[in-house]
Amino acid sequence: MKNAIKVLMAKPGLDGHDVGAKVVVQGLKASGFEVVYLGLRQTPERIAEAAKEHNVDVIGISVLSGAHMTICGRLGELLTANGLKDKFWMVGGNIPLNDRDKLRDLGFDGVFPTGTPLDEISERIKEKLL
Repeated sequence: MKNAIKVLMAKPGLDGHDVGAKVVVQGLKASGFEVVYLGLRQTPERIAEAAKEHNVDVIGISVLSGAHMTICGRLGELLTANGLKDKFWMVGGNIPLNDRDKLRDLGFDGVFPTGTPLDEISERIKEKLL
């Protein structure tokens, strides 16, 4: 990519299972994206702050704990308050089918359940931003 799309990835909450997030980070890097990975135990406040600080195009989180609705609700509020509503928001992890539309309603246009192929994530980001 000429001007690399900049992605912020983070693991919010107390969920310590970050292998999937790291796989996505490496896959996005291999596809030409610039990726900032905040790591484990991030708060929605820190994620929103970092997204603004790093001037990213994409804000992504990985949630395996089942707290995705609460975390995404709070993160969405903070991203909007920080002028980041126009960025591409995505969430991945253990996302039950009946929560996917609710997450999209919160502003998370990219909802990627566990097992989503890396190419699908990459292509969805490109589709939204290029």
